[in-house]
Amino acid sequence: MSGKTTQPKHIHLSGICGTAMASLAGLLQLQGHRITGSDKAAYPPMSDLLREMGIPVMEPYCESNLEPRPDLVVIGNALSRGNPEVERVLDERIPFTSMAALLRAEFLRGRESLVVAGTHGKTTTTSVLAWIYQFAAREMPAFEPSFLIGGVAENFGTSFQLRPTRTFIVEGDEYDTAFFDKGPKFLHYFPDALILTHVEFDHADIYADLEAVKTAFKRLVNLVPRRGRVVAYDGSANVTECVEKAFCRVERYGFSPTAEWRIANFRHVGGLTRWELWRGDALWSEFEMRMAGEHNALNATAAAALAAGQGIGKDAIREALASFKSVKRRLEVRAEVAGITIVEDFAHHPTAIRETLRALRSIYPQSRLWAVLEPRSNTLRRKVLEGDLIQSLRLADRVVLAGVYQQERIPESERLHPEEVVGTLNAAGIAAELHPGADAIVGAIAPKLASGDVVAILSNGGFDGIYEKLPARLQKLTA
Repeated sequence: MSGKTTQPKHIHLSGICGTAMASLAGLLQLQGHRITGSDKAAYPPMSDLLREMGIPVMEPYCESNLEPRPDLVVIGNALSRGNPEVERVLDERIPFTSMAALLRAEFLRGRESLVVAGTHGKTTTTSVLAWIYQFAAREMPAFEPSFLIGGVAENFGTSFQLRPTRTFIVEGDEYDTAFFDKGPKFLHYFPDALILTHVEFDHADIYADLEAVKTAFKRLVNLVPRRGRVVAYDGSANVTECVEKAFCRVERYGFSPTAEWRIANFRHVGGLTRWELWRGDALWSEFEMRMAGEHNALNATAAAALAAGQGIGKDAIREALASFKSVKRRLEVRAEVAGITIVEDFAHHPTAIRETLRALRSIYPQSRLWAVLEPRSNTLRRKVLEGDLIQSLRLADRVVLAGVYQQERIPESERLHPEEVVGTLNAAGIAAELHPGADAIVGAIAPKLASGDVVAILSNGGFDGIYEKLPARLQKLTA
């Protein structure tokens, strides 16, 4: 497990700018392989990470990107038949695989696989767990982890790490693996221990309904060996159903009086989030961290519970949480201009939007809160959760919607119609407006913003550069 290889290969990643794919590219490069990649569009933070690693990214997809012919092509799950690189791979029988299968074969086999899964919170929870292990390694070097995270953890400045030690921490994605493997990625990871945060209907493009989502998570739980452990959220009937037939020990965490790991006395004090963690009837520890929101206390508690069960002491856990920073694109303050705070958050689901806005309310209780949303994820682009989305957006004082990303690709009968969302919010007394894209939004709202306002920009994509365009416009207006 030295992270070195005796047979370097040329490995090409088609769809390299996905968070997991870019992280895999970095791991493979650390093994000594020559890495190239391609994508249809590159944007931060993964484009920055790849540039720093010196990995070339070719845009757009093209058959010539596979010249010279690579030894292996990793095909991202966004690619399908008809993609020029997929077609050349099949025509010429170039060896190919998926991100998840290669991660398992090259990095997880022979190690202890700690998997963090769930509809929400898995990126932050994985980052916290990795940082706890890294912190514990100061005293016990054997705890230093390898990891792959679906985002850039600020404590590390990266989304991946490879060490010769036994532990590999991986974010387990429930999205499908590739056009030739429609099962979820996390079924490749064979967890020795598992965190399960939340189970809700999501990824409406690949899951027919909530039952299909639950089936995927039940299959993941069924892979944990008898000697393993599942740490599962105690506030969800869906999670309870998914873990009830586990063959290993299951430990529940949450705010419920029945939770084995119970959060109590939760509060925000002086810019810090603080809570007590009880185990059964005994106070186990008291924690504080910089990230706000009940959801982040839950994420940290899940990581603490798993780490404790794997042998890490409570003092190391407590100090790690106190020094944990954040994950890029999770409540990340992008700019402060003339008293206006602009925050970016990775928004892919109504529940995630709700928790983000709740957290911002707790951090900035006196501020006028703007929610600027690009419906971009495969769930938000559909009307299936429109009612939940409206309820989440009602937590803001002002709501601004962009047009639905690539709406023409969604069947007419399934599309979210943002004008209906805006109309419902206005009828409920929440000032809401709709604009076609980033430039129109910046032009419309920049003159209306005032000192003390907080603008939450919510998207799981690049949002056409709005994170840079809005601060730049405000700078001009206030110059």
